[in-house]
Amino acid sequence: MPRRPNVIVFLTDQQRWDTLGLAGNPEGLTPNLDRMARRGAYFDAAITPQPLCTPARSCLQTGRFASSNGVYRNGIPLDTDAETLAKIFGRAGYRCGYIGKWHLGDTSSRGPVRPEQRGGYHDWLAANALEHTSDAYRTVVWDGDDQEVRLPGYRVDALTDAAIRYVDDHAPGDGDDGQPFFLFLSFLEPHHQNHRDDYPAPDGYDERYRGRWMPPDLAALRGTAYQQLGGYYGMIKRLDEAYGRLVDALRSLGQLDQTVIAFSSDHGNHFKTRNGEYKRSVHDASARVPLVINGPGVPRGRFVDEVVSTVSLPATLLELAGIAPPEGMQPSLAAAMDPAAPRRSGEAFIQVSETEVARGLRTSRWKYGIVAPAADPLRDQHSDHYVDGYLYDLQADPYELTDLTGLPSHRAVADRLRTRIAEWMTLAGEPPARIDPAPERAGNRQLTVSAEEVLL
Repeated sequence: MPRRPNVIVFLTDQQRWDTLGLAGNPEGLTPNLDRMARRGAYFDAAITPQPLCTPARSCLQTGRFASSNGVYRNGIPLDTDAETLAKIFGRAGYRCGYIGKWHLGDTSSRGPVRPEQRGGYHDWLAANALEHTSDAYRTVVWDGDDQEVRLPGYRVDALTDAAIRYVDDHAPGDGDDGQPFFLFLSFLEPHHQNHRDDYPAPDGYDERYRGRWMPPDLAALRGTAYQQLGGYYGMIKRLDEAYGRLVDALRSLGQLDQTVIAFSSDHGNHFKTRNGEYKRSVHDASARVPLVINGPGVPRGRFVDEVVSTVSLPATLLELAGIAPPEGMQPSLAAAMDPAAPRRSGEAFIQVSETEVARGLRTSRWKYGIVAPAADPLRDQHSDHYVDGYLYDLQADPYELTDLTGLPSHRAVADRLRTRIAEWMTLAGEPPARIDPAPERAGNRQLTVSAEEVLL
């Protein structure tokens, strides 16, 4: 039996989808990722199931929605009995390592993550909330023996160096059918540095990108992007260089063609244009993320325009490794990647907490969201009553600048989407809820849009 492939997850934090060259960004931030995307599978409309650090990471470790795994906001540790990727890969004979930001342990701890809260990973070099224990040129993590480790260099480089050392230590030699590895490499960048509320790029990188191209939503709604986008882009440029270095290391070790590599982010960044924070919103700026998968079993040159959810990434990685996903995981992306499969438009379900208790549905054309007016976004996981809160026609308004909620011209569309989101809520394990239409408001004389256009 041939040896199973190695598997690496390269996860960034708070990276918008439109920072990639393949997504239309003209600044040349991601040449390495763009190149690898062309030789693998690139997902143009990947949506996080929860645009917030801890819940999104819980979904990426379990393949289950936050309402199912219990981690619906920051500050809730992942259950120690949760069935995680590391546990499943470990039972299949993999050596499992975690490097970087975890954010699924006790948030009160600024020290090491307790062994029982490490999700079943064998090898450990991480911090729970890396943004609170480190800075751009001061990377502090803990090893598997709870010893503090300070890594030299810019934080992206420090973690990448550690990952390359891990790959070198665990990669089987030529002709060796030894133990494969599963490595989850989790960066803080391009997340802001919390204690300063800035985006500290490597020295010289911020200046390179100041005053450059800005996505239309940020240009129109302003927020903090005018001050912060240079540093944010500089961080992403260094992440792409780090990704390229890791790929080069795999190539030099003869492991590139034997390794599945998935690149994604936990959520996006709207630069305080949709609320007082950078995420926690149903909008694409907050919920749409990059997703690229390469390696054995992945079709080459596959451009996937179907809407997908990154909650399906765990099952996808397991299937690519020849491991059956456990019952309860959301289905894999195998059909979306298969060029012979019938083309589908796809849908993605979004859960939001902390700023509001909200739910969203992303289709190829529409973004629809509902909000619980009486719910406490920090205390309540869900609600028994929601009201229409968001509706955007992404065909005409891809950056979601014109909210159509309550317009008579789009009432039939909202009615159809309301039915679909209720079905998704049930699928995600939420209790039944009443969803009321938004109060009708004066229209702009737009022609009525039929419910059938929901299917387009």
